[in-house]
Amino acid sequence: MIKGFLFDLDGVIVETAIFHYQAWRKMANDLGFDISEEFNETLKGVSRMDSLNLILEHGNVVLTEEEKLELAAKKNEHYLTLVSKMTADDILPGVREFFAQIKQTDIKIALGSVSKNAKMILEGVGLINDFDAIIDGTKISKGKPDPEVFLKGAAELGLSPEECLVFEDAVAGVEAGKNARMKVVGIGHAEVLTKADIVLPGFENIDLTELLSKIQ
Repeated sequence: MIKGFLFDLDGVIVETAIFHYQAWRKMANDLGFDISEEFNETLKGVSRMDSLNLILEHGNVVLTEEEKLELAAKKNEHYLTLVSKMTADDILPGVREFFAQIKQTDIKIALGSVSKNAKMILEGVGLINDFDAIIDGTKISKGKPDPEVFLKGAAELGLSPEECLVFEDAVAGVEAGKNARMKVVGIGHAEVLTKADIVLPGFENIDLTELLSKIQ
């Protein structure tokens, strides 16, 4: 019996990947190389420092830990400038309607995101009060595909992992959900999110009762 929904943020509720890409790309350009949108896709669901290490490896750049921390902070400043302008218009299609359906049930809602800026984004788009629990990058020590973020979300909701359903758009996030022993709804493309139990293109025209009957 599903009693809790755990949502990733980027690419599921709002689309901030473009802002991450712009900020990471500027950093890479400043270091003398470039990153493509395709490469940026591989960073989905990956923590900030792990993303930085992958980008530096991609550009064959070797830095000290101190230099890395400085770069990560600078990238985040640029990213925050971009996302601070987000409004309710940036909520992905169908999300608010889907949340309205959930509110008619006893299902609890938690956020499970590696982003340390999650609360600021949710406040900006006006969704922060829709969540019963928020687990973000400030509360975890391991990034996805480690299940920590979702296990903590279940714990804060007072539920077992088996009672939770994860909504994820990233391969690492889907794996994190499965590693947490949870059912996972992939948001995106079935050929990419192969380990998800069900894959939906988005939340538009999704009937909650129908979805639960398919997943349970």
